[in-house]
Amino acid sequence: MAGRLEGKVAVVTGGGNGIGRATVLRFLSEGARVVAADLNADTGAETVELAKKAGHGDGVRFVRANVAEERDVQAAIEGAQRAWGRLDCVFNNAGVAGALGPITHIAVEDFDYTFAVLVRGVFLGMKHAARLMRAQGQGGAIISTASVAGLSGGDGPQAYSAAKAAVINLTRAVAIEMAPDHVRVNCICPGGINTPLLHRGSPEAMGELLDRAQPWPEHGRPEDIAAAALYLASDDARFVTGEALVVDGGLSIVGGNAMRGSIGGAQAVSMIGVDRGSTGEMSTLRTIE
Repeated sequence: MAGRLEGKVAVVTGGGNGIGRATVLRFLSEGARVVAADLNADTGAETVELAKKAGHGDGVRFVRANVAEERDVQAAIEGAQRAWGRLDCVFNNAGVAGALGPITHIAVEDFDYTFAVLVRGVFLGMKHAARLMRAQGQGGAIISTASVAGLSGGDGPQAYSAAKAAVINLTRAVAIEMAPDHVRVNCICPGGINTPLLHRGSPEAMGELLDRAQPWPEHGRPEDIAAAALYLASDDARFVTGEALVVDGGLSIVGGNAMRGSIGGAQAVSMIGVDRGSTGEMSTLRTIE
């Protein structure tokens, strides 16, 4: 039986771990060929090795890319088309927690870094995907990772929340522009997902915390977001565009600020600096004196 993405070609940024890795592996299992792009070459290589063990080695390539740099994003997207002759989906997923601290303490360079990764990275992915898909004339799907933090004021640090809100509205604006070309543009708003970005090597402890954060009794996994991305990338979503698909175990229906005492909440006002997540680059965080 053919997979839901049989014959399609996709690019997934942040493909080195977490949601990106889960999506790369899910897309491959559904018949797609995938370029996994990530700044962290070590975790990117691990994703490729996992794909090979699953029997998908011929359908995956890793490209080291900084999504804040246009040349890197362009190279990853155009490289997929050169390798396999087409481009059907780009998933702008790479992300970091970014600037942390009270609004009175955040350094402007940390704020700019956060927006460079989370918003400029999405813009660049949309720009170069749209160019190729329009030229192909066969439609396509552009997906981006937003967040429930972009829907309210209490589920993430200030810069992160503002950046994710920008991703949601950018998605809606570009969906209108690309609709005549049959290019669907959507984003996913995850809630608390137990990824390395959150658990920092302690997935069990973070899982217990997340289990209490939303009405659904079990915390979210990267595979849950990969399943949502699969739907949006597939022909099943042919009539869905401009959507911010919430996948959060009901977190957002109990109102914002639900995670204030834990993820991105207490830390966001007790620490100062910038969190670069799993990029392989050093985070610079210190306690406020």
